[in-house]
Amino acid sequence: MDRQINRPEPTPTSEGFSRRGVLRAATVSAAAVGAAGLLAGPAAAAPAASAQGRRRVPVDRISIQLYTLRDQLAADLPGTLDALRRIGYRRVEHAGFVGRTAAQFRAALDEAGLRSTSGHVGIPQPFDAATWEQALADAKVVGCKKIVHPYFGRDAAGQPIRDPAVYRALARDLNKAGRLAERAGLEFGYHNHQLEFVPLTGGSTGFDILATQTDPRLVHFELDLYWTWRGAHDPVDVIRANRGRIRQVHVKDLDVEGGFADLGDGVIDFGRIFAHEREAGIEEYIVERDDAGTPPRSPADALDTARVGFDYLASLRY
Repeated sequence: MDRQINRPEPTPTSEGFSRRGVLRAATVSAAAVGAAGLLAGPAAAAPAASAQGRRRVPVDRISIQLYTLRDQLAADLPGTLDALRRIGYRRVEHAGFVGRTAAQFRAALDEAGLRSTSGHVGIPQPFDAATWEQALADAKVVGCKKIVHPYFGRDAAGQPIRDPAVYRALARDLNKAGRLAERAGLEFGYHNHQLEFVPLTGGSTGFDILATQTDPRLVHFELDLYWTWRGAHDPVDVIRANRGRIRQVHVKDLDVEGGFADLGDGVIDFGRIFAHEREAGIEEYIVERDDAGTPPRSPADALDTARVGFDYLASLRY
């Protein structure tokens, strides 16, 4: 059975992905630095991918979040996976099994010469150990080493959660999920959006609570660099505050209007962030673009995003 993650579609009217929704969720945080400051700070002068430097992203650690190619995968799973392999990818991060069982999806990956080293699967809410253990079993079948909770932060009315008690309860569930993942031989991570950086009642943020109240041995972070900036936080500051816990990064670029861009076409200085890779503990660099195949872009455009992303990371020097 295909396990679909609870992830909002990036449509122009979606609160989770529209510019208006992103800005609304980050309004209070952004006010502290100013809207211009968010884009005109260190991220604004993004270097060319060929900039000189001694360090580089290891090609065998470049991955892609398959949510980027969801429409193309649904239309042609084997052809799309084969195209990714020809671009140069050796690993991917899944976001469901495209209507296949875990075993069928693994077979398609094997045929294409790819490994799904990581996967996005939401923990059950309320937490249910048996349901989560089945998700872990599926992850093992697919061949994952890591499993990541992909989305949190809005209440039943669709508004940003501001009650710290809700995040404290989530932290407890993440610890439970991480403990079961460890027993299954998997690493468990949490993927952020901008919502975790919205100030809560009392002044802290959801990310602060998750960072301090989850066990570092059980829960690491998959830092989404785009959404961190959209939450008015510098990823380098987040890394410094969470040394060794940022084992994965979602590498997506930010255009000058706050929307999505292919890597190298936006304003984020990825080299500046990756210079802290050892401090962070980064093990995977995962290309993603949330709107890569949705109108006005076509599903096939997602393959261009995948190609540009791989080439950018493979040629980046910092």
